[in-house]
Amino acid sequence: MLLVVDIGNTHIVLGGYDGDELKFVSRISTNMRKTVDEYASKLRSVLTLHGASSQTIDGCIISSVVPPISATMKEAIKLVYEVDPIIVSPGIKTGLNLYVDNPASVGADLICASVGAKTRYKMPAAIIDMGTATKIIILDESGTFIGVTISPGVEIGLKALSGGTAQLPQIDLSEKPVLIGKNTIECMRSGVVFGSAAMIDGMIDRFEAELGVSLTKIATGGLAGVIIPNCKHKIEINPSLVLEGLKIIYEKNQKTKK
Repeated sequence: MLLVVDIGNTHIVLGGYDGDELKFVSRISTNMRKTVDEYASKLRSVLTLHGASSQTIDGCIISSVVPPISATMKEAIKLVYEVDPIIVSPGIKTGLNLYVDNPASVGADLICASVGAKTRYKMPAAIIDMGTATKIIILDESGTFIGVTISPGVEIGLKALSGGTAQLPQIDLSEKPVLIGKNTIECMRSGVVFGSAAMIDGMIDRFEAELGVSLTKIATGGLAGVIIPNCKHKIEINPSLVLEGLKIIYEKNQKTKK
């Protein structure tokens, strides 16, 4: 089984591939203060729940946007599973062309999402990645990464709204929003959900006008399922897009070694 690991600012997403089948996906909290032993213990307990023992994991690849955790997680995986993880970093074989000022500065999560989208979907494409930040990646007709927009994520906006005001509470986004709220919570939920959806719709309109083409639209990330159904554009939700990209990159680099 191949273990794929996506280290984000809020969560670490773990996936297990048996051949081409994604057998499980699990999330644990990102914590820069945890030691190698603490992450090793957490990995063992979480993956055991999904039937992944030290004997079943025979490869691993890591994407990380939190550099201090990358080495810690790599050592934790080596300790538990006795495999040496590949880390997505400059110089690794991805099959993705980057038409940007500094290719080395492009986040590993953006690389993996782009590789997954380029392999599965028709180009050109817009990839909406809704994590701690909301990123919209643009791939051209050839699948080349030509740029990205980055804006505050939905949860960051919520925390800023409640933390920066005296009377606005933290709210739950799981309930269906109403457009014109009749109480404080409904009003906040409407602003956050429909406001985020309108931002995404508006950005897509601008991208398509700028490029003069219609884009394939894919969304991923923890809050895509909450926001994207309220968009006017037809956008496919693929929660495992980054994990798919990790698997593809792992296979490309295994072929290189042979």
